Amino acid sequence: MSGLEQTIQANTLIDILKNRSVAHPNKIAYTFLLDGESDAVSLTYQELDTKARAIAAYIQSLCAPQDRVLLLYPPGLGFIEAFFACLYADTIAVPAYPPRPNRSIGRIQSIIKDAKPTLALTTHSILQNLQRKAEITPELKTLRWLSTDNINLSYGDQYQESSLASDNIAFLQYTSGSTAEPKGVKIAHDNLLHNLHSIYRCFQHNSQSVGVIWLPPYHDMGLIGGILQPLYGNFPVVLMPPLMFLQNPLRWLRAISHYRATTSGGPNFAYDLCWRKFKPEPNLDLDLSSWDLAFNGAEPINYETLEKFAATFAPYGFSHKAFYPCYGMAEATLIISGGKKNSLVNTKTILAEDLQQDKVTLAHSTEAYSRTLVSCGHSLPDQQIIIVEPETSTVCEPGKIGEIWVAGSSIARGYWNQQQTTEDTFKALIPNFSKGVFLRTGDLGFIEDGELYVTGRIKDIIIIKGRNHYPQDIEKTVEASSSHIRPYCSASFSINVGGEEKLVIVAEVNRSYRERRKSNNPEADSEPLTDHTQEILRSIRRHIFQQHDLQVHKILLLKPGSIPKTSSGKIQRHACCASFLDGSLNDFTIGI
Repeated sequence: MSGLEQTIQANTLIDILKNRSVAHPNKIAYTFLLDGESDAVSLTYQELDTKARAIAAYIQSLCAPQDRVLLLYPPGLGFIEAFFACLYADTIAVPAYPPRPNRSIGRIQSIIKDAKPTLALTTHSILQNLQRKAEITPELKTLRWLSTDNINLSYGDQYQESSLASDNIAFLQYTSGSTAEPKGVKIAHDNLLHNLHSIYRCFQHNSQSVGVIWLPPYHDMGLIGGILQPLYGNFPVVLMPPLMFLQNPLRWLRAISHYRATTSGGPNFAYDLCWRKFKPEPNLDLDLSSWDLAFNGAEPINYETLEKFAATFAPYGFSHKAFYPCYGMAEATLIISGGKKNSLVNTKTILAEDLQQDKVTLAHSTEAYSRTLVSCGHSLPDQQIIIVEPETSTVCEPGKIGEIWVAGSSIARGYWNQQQTTEDTFKALIPNFSKGVFLRTGDLGFIEDGELYVTGRIKDIIIIKGRNHYPQDIEKTVEASSSHIRPYCSASFSINVGGEEKLVIVAEVNRSYRERRKSNNPEADSEPLTDHTQEILRSIRRHIFQQHDLQVHKILLLKPGSIPKTSSGKIQRHACCASFLDGSLNDFTIGI
């Protein structure tokens, strides 16, 4: 039993917030760095409770229990207040990424059509922007809207206490849409508490922990790991806008240093961005020695990235033992597996050729065609992970790669309004296996020495001439083929040409290359390819053939920032393929 369980009898996260607001009314729960540096605003437990009750009273006047409420906020304290207000009102929060000015709101339209919310909460500025779009977006007219920036706190006196059931739905976590249309994952209160306790236990959090988080609050890692876990564990967290991190990754590390954070992290690309962008400065005031848990998840973990990050920041107090590789997904609330805190990362080096045949053959890291995989740790203690042959639903033999299936109390209730997809994904059965139903993750991997190694996603696998190719491996080769290709900004997929699968590569060039090209010719992007650009294409083809024995059917070099990505930075290969096929990617090409 954790110390938290000994002191709080909680059926929902609201029980915990109520306790915190009484026991620690003036303790700062959340600090938000508006500029990613020094311009900060904060929220105590009591202030959060008061603001959430006021908004909840307004929600109760318009919504019935378990109605959906759309949340459209920029990262910040307003989002947190609105989210807890939904929980207080026993409505289902639907967090969504707010639309950018002059950008498509197609994702929000699809979420509104699917979730059918009764009410939408947002800020005054976003509401003004959306009102201008309302005439051409009928979905926006179906909603009641409320900006909560300056809501009257006296509304809280009208709040009616709700008797929240632990199996009620707390919120819909819409998937990122990296491989398909987004689906609303139904996260119940008991799913949430179970997963929060799992994180608390695995990360060894306590009231002396301190978090620093830049992740977007609209998806599982940012919301559950970054916002809800600190409240669950009774420790403060410092938040910053994701854009501030992306513009200058050193802001993240400075915040960890300044606030003496113990827990922080993000996807693999965040660590990669830090060491690539870092330029040592004389007398740099950076001390990362307090950072004892650097979680890494949400996308394939690159061992080379970990090594280079650790080497770059060891002089500033970072310990390699702080790395905490983990694996999770929205359908399992968040975390599924994790390593042992304060221990070195475990790896397995396997033959890439056998990987194409779904076999695990150990190799030496010095072998030319090998791949080093990072362990994502063990299953949670009260969960089960098994590796299953996806076509036959039979358990794989040791040394075989298959689909990762999971069972346990963190598994969500299914997808909103998608009964058949829920049956197929959340209620998978194994013949002659008596351990109940499983979640099919759609991810491929294997278990070695009790630890999980993730190799890729089923829907992303490229199959050419009977051999499996992992797109992240191909993309890594593409990015290594030329210094002009932007890291983590390429996509590989296959298309059918005359009944045969062919490989397509799309990759962004870095800004310096494009600016140099523009300086030589202002119309360069619409002109035929230069000899230098042709050499980039030849280098990509040569490296792909040498490393993967593949011929490339087509390569598109794109302007910076044009590859479709999710809000958490994942490449949307499905969207890339669709845009390639309909020709819309041609608008972003460097030459044609």
